Amino acid sequence: QVQLVESGGGLVQAGDSLRLSCAASERTFRRYAMGWFRQAPGKEREFIAAINWSGGSTSVADSVKGRFTISRGNAKNTVNLQMNSLKPEDTAVYYCAADYAAGAITSASLYRYWGQGTQVTVPS
Repeated sequence: QVQLVESGGGLVQAGDSLRLSCAASERTFRRYAMGWFRQAPGKEREFIAAINWSGGSTSVADSVKGRFTISRGNAKNTVNLQMNSLKPEDTAVYYCAADYAAGAITSASLYRYWGQGTQVTVPS
């Protein structure tokens, strides 16, 4: 069974950095588009960043542009989210997603595979 496993979440102070990673259990995910979403308490799941299978195309939400960067690992079945200058409003559960597609997918409804999520907390 395909699994996505996120890691790297935690409790940090405003202005700090975190690096989230997501690893897919199958090598076939090297050809999959991957993305990051987040969901804060009482809010809908929000698109954060996406990357195509090769890493050559990315999309980043305006709310985090300039602070967050998405990249694929060398193994290509991993994806990283570098988060800099974290703010209290970045507090959420962050989810990794994947699906077979040519481009960087920004819509959650187009992803079939999801990780369990990792908590990021930035106290105010």
